[in-house]
Amino acid sequence: MESWQWEDNLQESRNFEVPTLDFQDKSNSLPNPNSVEVPRTASSLNRSPNTALPSSDSNDAESPPRKVRSLSDIYQSCEFALFSSEPQTFEDAVMENVWAKAMDEEIASIVRNQTFPNGREVIGLKWIYKTKFNEDGSIQKHKARLVAKGYAQQPGVDFHETFAPVVRMETIRTVLALAAQMELQVFQLDVKSAFLNGDLEEEVYVEQPKGYVKKGKEDQVYRLRKALYGLKQALRAWNSKIDSYFRQNGFHRSKCEPSLYVKHDGIGDFLVVCLYVDDLIYMGTNMKMVEDFKRSMMKEYEMTDLGLMKYFLGIQVRQSKGEVFICQEKYIEDLLKKFHMAASQQADYATAKRILRYLQGTKKLGILYKKENDNNLVGFTDSDWVGSLDDRKSTSGYIFCLGSKVIAWSSKKQKTVALSSAEAEYIAANDAACEAVWLRKILSDLQQKIEEPTVICCDNMSAIAMTKNPVFHARTKHIELRHHFN
Repeated sequence: MESWQWEDNLQESRNFEVPTLDFQDKSNSLPNPNSVEVPRTASSLNRSPNTALPSSDSNDAESPPRKVRSLSDIYQSCEFALFSSEPQTFEDAVMENVWAKAMDEEIASIVRNQTFPNGREVIGLKWIYKTKFNEDGSIQKHKARLVAKGYAQQPGVDFHETFAPVVRMETIRTVLALAAQMELQVFQLDVKSAFLNGDLEEEVYVEQPKGYVKKGKEDQVYRLRKALYGLKQALRAWNSKIDSYFRQNGFHRSKCEPSLYVKHDGIGDFLVVCLYVDDLIYMGTNMKMVEDFKRSMMKEYEMTDLGLMKYFLGIQVRQSKGEVFICQEKYIEDLLKKFHMAASQQADYATAKRILRYLQGTKKLGILYKKENDNNLVGFTDSDWVGSLDDRKSTSGYIFCLGSKVIAWSSKKQKTVALSSAEAEYIAANDAACEAVWLRKILSDLQQKIEEPTVICCDNMSAIAMTKNPVFHARTKHIELRHHFN
């Protein structure tokens, strides 16, 4: 089958035109060419190129004019009003130049990574649009993503394995706590179009993307060389690619946290990297190792250097020497805006709104990690008894700290019905013991050897006695074997 080359010319490949907005006032009644009166609402702007803004002598009593502003201010306001929302369809996106440019950049990225080879048939493609914001809420960039309709893939034909690990939040918090303890800085990198770097083992064929169909070649289809967003195996392909790169460059992959990589220089210094899909956070005891890692990564992949870690998975991070503070203020503000609760004050709300009000009042609270003398791992566990009125199951909870730095916690319903409060506490202690073993392994991988046993504090004497000796046989003989782990 005949094929065509994406590299020919993106502008020639694009088969749509972007309408332009005319902000000229055709009444010629403006007293100053550098200023104009603006209507009260942005809805009066028409998408037609021939539509102008109302002139300054408008007498509309219902929409009185705002103060006189410069044209540059007006253009900036209009751009924010028109482009801060994300289009839901391709037809909406092509009406605005920023999204057309974003789609051009996505196609160019696909071309650079040789994702499309010469080929044949057919999984559908779709455009997805996203506005990325800075930490302060300003627009960072408009992103267009070309994704495959992975729901059309057939297991065993178009894909086989799909699992790929991501770093756990407990690991992230442990790394941040150690950074504060060791007075290190944590940095962040973002891989651009990460999935397009993953090599496909299966034969997958896709249609031409809407808006970039080659004229005269409308029936042309393509076989993918690289993974495309939306494919069921895309994350696994990318993870396998970067995992191979890390291993080839001297990194050791943690056995208990597959997205944690550590590299040693042989003289006591080490570099730590945590991977969450296409985001990398890293720190090192030697700045030369840190800089060498950043240079090698940016040479191997197209990346964005985000500098010091500031915002990651909805968590804001503020770093200073010997201190790291984490909170979710921006995430909570976005959540409140989404549900129109930014200025909520009423007291008698439904449960969901009550939670949002609680978040609004606590959004500036967070966790502070500080350097301190005591850095031992210690756990605390507790449980209620038959607290659920529906199934009479109990709820377990635990937290773990490095010194006073909280790094892991959990609160969840137990899987079995406890026949006594001691049994409920015993089951909770078992869950905490499992977490303690895992955290000790993570700390060992991070060069933090803990020689002393990890203390887990429990407030039930009967449960403590059950961990020491097989007491209360008549009341404990039914307990599942898995709960005797501790």
